[in-house]
Amino acid sequence: METKPTHEQAQLQLQVYEQRREARLRQARDWFFKNYLVENFDDAMRIAAPGTEGGAFAMMVLGYWDQACALLNYGLLHEDLFFETTGEFFGVWEIAKAMVPQARERYQNRQFLGHLEKAAQRYEAWIEKRSPGHVAAMRGFMKQMRSPATKAA
Repeated sequence: METKPTHEQAQLQLQVYEQRREARLRQARDWFFKNYLVENFDDAMRIAAPGTEGGAFAMMVLGYWDQACALLNYGLLHEDLFFETTGEFFGVWEIAKAMVPQARERYQNRQFLGHLEKAAQRYEAWIEKRSPGHVAAMRGFMKQMRSPATKAA
């Protein structure tokens, strides 16, 4: 039998959500989903170089979700509650994952976005048990929304 979230886990979940509503992070999230079109680390540096507004926005989004996923991975957040109410982290991982191996190598940091990656892998297995085909549909939708033809429209 699955466990129910504790009161403390529910409170922390609400605090994580409340931080997402912060104005600058909302602006960064909007920018990220519209502009962070990367296929490798060089794309990431071109689009969101350190010291630029894009770089700040990208790191705000990536850092926020890696931190939220760290809380999940350490058991401070209830996994089912997090997965049932928080899908954006998976979309962020899907967008960023192509550049992560090169970023880890360049930064000499094997942990870079490791919490986000671990949570995304667990989410994929979790959602496929409950809604088979969801991940493939989501990836197709994201690919369509990020295609040059869609961006030009």
